Amino acid sequence: MEELADKKKALTLSDQARIVFKWVLNPIAAFFNRLGVMPNTMTILGLVGNAIGAFFLMQGDFLFGGLIILVMGLVDALDGTMARLRGESSDFGAFVDSVTDRYSELVIFGGLLIYYIRQVDWLAIALVYLSAAGSILVSYVRARAQSVGIETKVGLLTRLERYLVLVPALVFNIPIVGLWIIAIFANLTALQRILDVRRQFRSKSNLKRGL
Repeated sequence: MEELADKKKALTLSDQARIVFKWVLNPIAAFFNRLGVMPNTMTILGLVGNAIGAFFLMQGDFLFGGLIILVMGLVDALDGTMARLRGESSDFGAFVDSVTDRYSELVIFGGLLIYYIRQVDWLAIALVYLSAAGSILVSYVRARAQSVGIETKVGLLTRLERYLVLVPALVFNIPIVGLWIIAIFANLTALQRILDVRRQFRSKSNLKRGL
């Protein structure tokens, strides 16, 4: 029972969203499977779409760029579902999806960075840098923890939360508000995961001593 409770607690908002919206994602994913679209094609399509959205952000068109990134969020949610329905889920596919997600985030922040460099807005430039750094560190801390046999999914601002903060901020033309939130809370999330890994290391160490 305790193990089951731990697994439930370990679910991120992204995990919960996939479960809640399974009834929507499954039919759409099945439709693309019937069309012969490969899951990896959908993954690359999401990256290309986000790059197009970033191009509009570079021009200062936050509304159109934000709407494109909003649509790409749905595309991003489909690749894993498509692979599962095809019975082709694999660790390598998950690896490619994760790496592509990081590229997508960096492309989006890159579009914002170029826009604010053109505006010579140093505060906004710093916020974009801190947002990008925090976003990557959240994933990096988890990946490094997994490499030593520890799973950590805790934190206030995982990828879906960052997406839910940034996209409305872009669509409503208040990107600075979204950047402030991500710059602060993404880095706090990375710190939360570091502390969680430390706690788990200590628990393992205490257990070994007890044995």
